[in-house]
Amino acid sequence: MASILPASNTSMRSDRNTYVGKSFVHVKNPYLDSMDEDVLYHLDLGTKTHNLPEMFGDVKFVCVGGSPNRMKAFALFMHKELRLADSEEDIKDICAGADRYCMYKIGPVLSISHGMGIPAISIMLHELIKLLYHARSSDVPIIRIGTSGGIGIAPGSVVITDEAVDSFFKPRFEQAILDNIVNRRTELDKELAEELFNCSKEISTFPTVIGHTMCTYDFYEGQGRLDEALCSFSREKGLDYLKRAYNAGIRNIEMESTVFAAMCRLCGLKAAVVCVTLLNRLECDQINSPHDVLVEYQKRPQLRISKFIKQRLGLCDQTS
Repeated sequence: MASILPASNTSMRSDRNTYVGKSFVHVKNPYLDSMDEDVLYHLDLGTKTHNLPEMFGDVKFVCVGGSPNRMKAFALFMHKELRLADSEEDIKDICAGADRYCMYKIGPVLSISHGMGIPAISIMLHELIKLLYHARSSDVPIIRIGTSGGIGIAPGSVVITDEAVDSFFKPRFEQAILDNIVNRRTELDKELAEELFNCSKEISTFPTVIGHTMCTYDFYEGQGRLDEALCSFSREKGLDYLKRAYNAGIRNIEMESTVFAAMCRLCGLKAAVVCVTLLNRLECDQINSPHDVLVEYQKRPQLRISKFIKQRLGLCDQTS
């Protein structure tokens, strides 16, 4: 990766330039370093109230997901996988005082919830990226672990995203800034996607594919469902849309990947999206699998990510 320090930000801390060969998280905001204090309101953290480099400077992996319960479960799972000496009772929600997101730190792994949809994850990402910036974090991959609707693949399949696209099948994220619409690219790190896929080859109990992921602003009408409160299209038109999406290389649908890809790319973070599919949208609209089946499905991306993290840490032979 080319240098990630923006030349225009002359107020960058000079000590960042002393770390040769490291890729630091950066912000594209010339005003940030001139602030007396940066309050990360929704994370219940701040540059004056907390020593962010001491708390988070050793973070090497960031994993985010929609559900607070799921990300707590992932934190407990990684605690067992890494065989850390501290007790599970010591794992506390760092953001508990804000009541918006949850955050758990497990050794070098940060597990954070982001809520549902583009607005919720966007707010979290702004503050998370600033957190990593203030903590002087470097070489930190960020992975979204999620659930999704599959297109033309079996429920329970895991999709590793190679390209995040919008509802028009375009690799872009449209952001309204003041009274302008700004288009941002949604490239994800291909090497990271390949590394995650190769990690999954040894786990043969369920299928894993690499494909495009479509991000929508809505769970119902925007995804062509027929079970919403409002429906303005025919069954045939909705099915045709999903078939065209499949032919365009799209293998699943969710509601966060485009803004996630765009923001991480602009701030020098290598990012990936790994989602399990809960149904095949070419066959049905409603999620009707038993609860225990859905719980097992949601563990599948976590297994991939755990193996990836342990390989990176040189613990690939360690199992819990």
